[in-house]
Amino acid sequence: MKPLTRLFTIIFTVGALHASAQTDKETTTRLLKEQNFVFNAVTAIPMADNALNQVLNQYPNSRNNLLNLSGSQYDVRVTKDSVVAYLPFYGRSFTPSYDPKDAGTKFKSKDFKYSAEKKKKNWVVTIEPNDIKERQKLTFNITEKGYASLSVQNINRQPISFNGNIAEPKEKKKD
Repeated sequence: MKPLTRLFTIIFTVGALHASAQTDKETTTRLLKEQNFVFNAVTAIPMADNALNQVLNQYPNSRNNLLNLSGSQYDVRVTKDSVVAYLPFYGRSFTPSYDPKDAGTKFKSKDFKYSAEKKKKNWVVTIEPNDIKERQKLTFNITEKGYASLSVQNINRQPISFNGNIAEPKEKKKD
């Protein structure tokens, strides 16, 4: 039964990503080269852990460590001069914080290393912030159509992955 459930989960996730992709090959290339895009998270995939599995099984939207984030405002905004991350975290923290504002992957960085490399038909974008409290590395695997997976590695937490898409940042309205 589990293989069947996994198959349906994968089909649902791919279907959700196809419905939400908003770029074409030229737009994706331009966004990554200009270093100006937004990654919108659709699903979270925490590392498997027995205690985590017990918690996730209580939620109807979770299947095989795949959490549906549709309708949420979880994203990573990348520009030439800043990276702003607002993502949830599900997993084990090796050095817990007592500040509830530190929950999740939430930071603003003005000093970071950015690299974008084309590998076959996909892009690999790596971002390493230098001016935040915890050392982190964000690795995006982005298709030409804008589908993306993000792996977040934090020195004090288990790794976590996200699936979603990239898009052009929306202009802020000036009043």
